[in-house]
Amino acid sequence: MLFSSVTFLFVFLPVVVISYYAINNRVYRNLVLFLFSLLFYSWGEPVYVVLMIFSIFNDYFHARAIGYYQKENKDKIAKMLLISSVVINLGLLGFFKYSNFLIDNLNSMFMLKIEYLKLSLPIGISFYTFQTMSYTIDVYRKKVAVQKNILTLATYVTLFPQLIAGPIVRYSTIEDELENRKESFKQFANGLRRFIIGLSKKVVIANQMAIVADTMFDKNPSELSIAMAWLGIIAYTFQIYFDFSGYSDMAIGLGKMFGFNFLENFNYPYISKSISEFWRRWHISLSSWFKDYVYIPLGGNRVSTFKVIRNILIVWFLTGFWHGAAWNFMIWGVYFSVILLLEKYTILGKITNVKFFNHVYAITLFMFGWIIFRANSLEQILSYTNAMFNGYALVDLNLFKQLDVLYIWPYFGLALFGSTPIFKVVVNKYIVNKKFAFLYDIYLIIILLISIVFLTNNTYNPFIYFRF
Repeated sequence: MLFSSVTFLFVFLPVVVISYYAINNRVYRNLVLFLFSLLFYSWGEPVYVVLMIFSIFNDYFHARAIGYYQKENKDKIAKMLLISSVVINLGLLGFFKYSNFLIDNLNSMFMLKIEYLKLSLPIGISFYTFQTMSYTIDVYRKKVAVQKNILTLATYVTLFPQLIAGPIVRYSTIEDELENRKESFKQFANGLRRFIIGLSKKVVIANQMAIVADTMFDKNPSELSIAMAWLGIIAYTFQIYFDFSGYSDMAIGLGKMFGFNFLENFNYPYISKSISEFWRRWHISLSSWFKDYVYIPLGGNRVSTFKVIRNILIVWFLTGFWHGAAWNFMIWGVYFSVILLLEKYTILGKITNVKFFNHVYAITLFMFGWIIFRANSLEQILSYTNAMFNGYALVDLNLFKQLDVLYIWPYFGLALFGSTPIFKVVVNKYIVNKKFAFLYDIYLIIILLISIVFLTNNTYNPFIYFRF
């Protein structure tokens, strides 16, 4: 079920809210969230609910056992249990997400004819696997207490706002709120406002950008003019940002509506002056997860230069691999690791301090990164990049006409404006908590109505990160 769907907006969400607030008991409210979250997930993946429940039991019992043996000062057994939990989690993720990728590569390398497994990727498995792993690891590290109530842990894992496309909410972030949160009308209203903003990002901007991006990337690159190739990657750059940040906004907003405070996942990444800054602003929950659970345990930057380079390469290879079972994702991860290393150890890091140039530099590099991310093969990466500089013509007016340019250009303007914090600064400074605050709510009601019109008139409504 999509947040940006009529079913969710007018059936599922109202029923959940009414059921939740009709009960004035924390345990039963968690039960309501758990049951409706299972329904939400099973709407599209009924079979794989069992897999998610197994993951919950796996980490629940492992964490209980780890806590017990640590109290008994049997740290070796506790460590073995942690390893067991991680292996099971990664084993499930690897089997369902990467089995056919492995088979494909074995067939290609050794001329084999191994049949593909008839598996579909469980939606959200990459997200909830990392969440359950973070819980067990933090229990082992004694950063969080063992959760003895399995319903509470299950509510954390299945919580529908962030279940299938993040952000990756660590148990430590909402540990207290799972049992002691205090809902309020003000928090609910703020959550609703945030949800509307995210919905409009997705429906009004991302979906329109997707039409342009898909048109360009679905064509043979040899059929693209230089202008069309650039237009395609600019559109995809906007699409993936407004798609994913829009989903994160909706998730954060929904969380607030039920008393939870999820951490921010995006902080205007497209205003970055370097790739290092970009990755501090983009998909913050994933970047921080790899930092805390992979990079720092490997030694972080407190080791020799050789090992720091090794650590960065490992983290970014895994980051790319996490996104998908395809070589382009791994190339994408390595691509960014090389740039980050150059910024860290060469003159490139100083060049990023040059005003104006630093923005052009960062924008150019992450846009080329999105080509790698979006392409279906190495051949398409190379041919599409070539079309950006060596297309058959500078401009193809016929293709411009097919796209209905007068219709699409205003959305590029909205996307450009929405990628900066200008509007947020103005609202916070002059409207929110001022005597004209009601104008902001009127504005939100208008964009909600516009979003609903877009939803009812447009069937093209995919979420990019459902693939991962």
